[in-house]
Amino acid sequence: MAKSGVDKSSTLEQLIEQELKPYVKKIDVDAFYAESFLKKLGEAGLLSSENKSQKELLLDEMQVVEEVSKMCMTTAFCLWCHLAALTYVRNTGNEELKNKLLPSLENGEVLGATGLSNPMKYYAGLEKLHLKAKPVEGGYILSGILPSVSNLGEDHWFGLIAGVDENKRIMCFVPCNAEGLTLKAKVDYLALNGSATYACTFKDVFISNEWVLSENADTFVEKVRPAFISYQIPLGLGVTQASISSIEKVGQKQNGCNRFLRTQSDELQEKERQLQGKIKSLFDGEEETPNWKEICGVRLEAAYLTLQAVQASMLHNGSAGYIKDSAPSRRLREAYFFANLTPTVKHLEKVLNA
Repeated sequence: MAKSGVDKSSTLEQLIEQELKPYVKKIDVDAFYAESFLKKLGEAGLLSSENKSQKELLLDEMQVVEEVSKMCMTTAFCLWCHLAALTYVRNTGNEELKNKLLPSLENGEVLGATGLSNPMKYYAGLEKLHLKAKPVEGGYILSGILPSVSNLGEDHWFGLIAGVDENKRIMCFVPCNAEGLTLKAKVDYLALNGSATYACTFKDVFISNEWVLSENADTFVEKVRPAFISYQIPLGLGVTQASISSIEKVGQKQNGCNRFLRTQSDELQEKERQLQGKIKSLFDGEEETPNWKEICGVRLEAAYLTLQAVQASMLHNGSAGYIKDSAPSRRLREAYFFANLTPTVKHLEKVLNA
């Protein structure tokens, strides 16, 4: 992926090697949440928006997601959650909220998340909004349940959308320790259990005006969703690249029998290069963010390529990949999560073809 701004790749490489690699199996098997690693990315200045255009920032941070995903997509997904939260705060017109939280979110002191899975499906006509907001003096009272929000913790914040009435929806940024908000851990997934995912129940939670990102969520979502989707694409690219490397490592096993398999690393490499080229072309124009439908098309293509790559890796690795906690089987499970991450494959197909 194209890079811009200051090259901090060596710092990132060192952090991944020392602070993430030793914990990958623990993340996958024991649902360990790599919170310290995520915070160190911010401490290292890898998430700073200082002196960067929106386009430069997006490309730089997409590169960080891609590199992390090569090692562990669970942690890269948590990073995506944080970057989605950063996108909301960077784009809000609420200067009080921005001044209070943006520096801490960028330097790793505070971690953020996104509760927009349900709202994104709502805007695509797939679901009703789960949260309702009642106007009161100084803010709103929120009620409802978000079934799954990831990258949460005691001192974390996350974005959400709630319906006020048929014609109005608001977007807020809420602390996990808000009074009336209950979090219930979810660790029964096929993969990604180390993603600090919780069901969030709102029982008359007061949201002060200070926490409101936008009084017009419909318009605000249109502004932030290109970045929301763009940050997801490198999740698949990283897993694809790791799968290609895995295929090449076992090329000579069993007297080179893998050469007879229908999907080979060179085919996957070519598809990945083509996809990288499409990403580059999306950002070559004058606009700071790419076209919504075009970015959805690339995101969908990334999902299908990732699925093809992990399946090929499983076949090339044979019985070694079939071990429960092997890297190929982990990436297989991660890829199926990526295909079902909002916007899911079927959601994207509807956006592009309806």
